Amino acid sequence: MASSTPSPFPLQTHSVDFCVVGGGMAGLIAAVSAARRGCSVVLMHDRPVLGGNASSEVRMWICGAHGPHKKETGLLEEIQLLNQARNPQGMYAMWDSVLFEYAKMTPGLTTLLNCTCRDAEVEDGQLVSIEGWQLTTQTRHRVEARTFLDSSGDSILAPLSGAETREGRESREEYGESIAPRKSDLKTMGNTVLLQLEQTPYAQSFAPPQWAYHFGKDSNLPARVGSGLGENFWWLELGGLSNTISDSETIRDELYKAAWGVWDYMKNRGPQAEKLVNWRLRWMGALPGKRENRRYLGEHVLTQNDIEGGGAFEDIVAYGGWSMDDHHPAGLYYPGEATIFHRAPSPYGIPLRSLYSRNVKNLFCAGRNISATHCAMSSTRVMATCSLMGQAVGTAAALCTRDSIRPAQITGSVLQELQRMLMEDDCWLPGLTKPLPALMEAASYDDDTAAALLDGHERPIDGEDHAWEAAPGTALTLSFKNPRRAACVRLLFDSDLNDKKRMPVLYPHQERHTALPKQLVRDFQIEARTASGQWETIHQVTDNRRRLIVLPVDREVTALRFTGKSTWGDDKPVRVFSFEAHGEPLPLSTEPAAGKSWTDVVAALDPEDLQEPEHGLERKNRGRSLIGA
Repeated sequence: MASSTPSPFPLQTHSVDFCVVGGGMAGLIAAVSAARRGCSVVLMHDRPVLGGNASSEVRMWICGAHGPHKKETGLLEEIQLLNQARNPQGMYAMWDSVLFEYAKMTPGLTTLLNCTCRDAEVEDGQLVSIEGWQLTTQTRHRVEARTFLDSSGDSILAPLSGAETREGRESREEYGESIAPRKSDLKTMGNTVLLQLEQTPYAQSFAPPQWAYHFGKDSNLPARVGSGLGENFWWLELGGLSNTISDSETIRDELYKAAWGVWDYMKNRGPQAEKLVNWRLRWMGALPGKRENRRYLGEHVLTQNDIEGGGAFEDIVAYGGWSMDDHHPAGLYYPGEATIFHRAPSPYGIPLRSLYSRNVKNLFCAGRNISATHCAMSSTRVMATCSLMGQAVGTAAALCTRDSIRPAQITGSVLQELQRMLMEDDCWLPGLTKPLPALMEAASYDDDTAAALLDGHERPIDGEDHAWEAAPGTALTLSFKNPRRAACVRLLFDSDLNDKKRMPVLYPHQERHTALPKQLVRDFQIEARTASGQWETIHQVTDNRRRLIVLPVDREVTALRFTGKSTWGDDKPVRVFSFEAHGEPLPLSTEPAAGKSWTDVVAALDPEDLQEPEHGLERKNRGRSLIGA
């Protein structure tokens, strides 16, 4: 029975357009996307760092679509490029700072870290509010919103709201999936604790805790690890035979004992021991990464057959391209192969109808918990795919706010607008062509080879390049027949979509781990020609690290001129996929405000708070006198 005693802990209430629960890659990107499109947003996350399985607490690499030029772009690419610029050593503390910047310094976004969602209010089949407990401040946070997103992975809002979900594996006959088991069950893929190894200049010894599990030649470990260095230890997995939510702590303890035993085997007696003489264990996770538990039931349940058919959905808002990577539920206990990679086309479409609850009207889902079967989820669960779903949902939430509609009402022209907005924000939607902005219909370039910039495709596709390429210093002019008012100019550069831009999993001695793509434009300028015929420089950009950059023009012009002055590789040409003017505003590319001088920070304090303690000298002398006595 609930206590009627008032809580002694303070309550803060937030009233916003959009509330996101879960700050993994899907949730963070959804929150930033919605804020950039004009929403007021609260992001509630139960950990001290962002990124979920990609964070410094777990350190799983961000995987996505297979194949040349298939890499996921949009906000994910923007974040990863900033990390490459700032973090050449591949340090996870710096990666955390990149994600922190987006969560804490995006206008319109309030982020509540260390805050666990624990309750919800539902009226007439819609979420009204949620309540979270922030451990660090001992404060309750109530968030009232028009629209909600559950990107928590574990689908915490489902039991709190009554949203329908599914757990475990469907039977083969339920959806006609050939790779499904014959009978349905509650087994899932398991959880994983990751290890990271570091090479040093000298020999390293290692003795395991005595309670670590012991792996010998008669165990199944030699087959798993072989003579290699672990390959990020994704296979160090347990928990699929249990419940990865309710049994999570027991699973973690078992993984911890197994992980120490795995490193003991590799370091001290495995076939790779000789190679590992100078290597040491740099880091071991204390928080397991999860793959699977509750999945929402939406208007459409994505299946193996949808994926194998290419996912040609009218309401495509994201895409996948990872294999259907179905890990054995027994994980490390199982003596056979850790997973089966069932082929999947790359890319395949993911529909909006799989990204919201079918019975809670204002609840989106994004990440590994979307409306998909176990078989389909074994592909869609990887984080680059989840990031695209997050950006789709964040942008959709902005439309829900603007038009006062529910997710299921994003159809027809509103759906087309959503798809256009996503493509404007550099989210590729396979099978669709990005429409030209109205201002470009009467525009022309002064170089015939730039015609590719008008074809609506902004990456190499099936052997066609779709880029304008020229030597550094070459100008490209975009002219209008009559003076036109331009709100902004949108540029999109080549950021090497064959570079996965992952964080490192091994740290060899004195090795640089990340760098910006050599073909990315580094320095450029934009000039505008007014009706008087005069050219003026409106933007000079140096050390650019963005693929998509949107800059204000906000004037009447007869032409715009782009000059790419250099790339990050001295011998690389300038490659551009978009140089277009827009009459309507787009979210601009901005940077956070510079940090204040510490001197100014201290100067803003009350001088009284910086006085010497009145009792300090007296206590010091009293102490001496006591010692002297």
